[in-house]
Amino acid sequence: MRRSFTLEYWMDEDWYIGRLKEVPGVFSQGESLTELEENIRDAYQLVMDAEPQPFQAESRMKEIEVEV
Repeated sequence: MRRSFTLEYWMDEDWYIGRLKEVPGVFSQGESLTELEENIRDAYQLVMDAEPQPFQAESRMKEIEVEV
């Protein structure tokens, strides 16, 4: 199964640093954007392999209004 995630990344000196926004705790770095993408995939896999996966019911989304 394949899923899409949002890679948020920035430069820190000469390194690309990034995280998956939807998966807390998955961070990595690379000397290029391509290397960062490879490393973040590896980091994601390590996190998923380390933690047992709870049952995930199908979720839905709905827009609501909130007083601000």
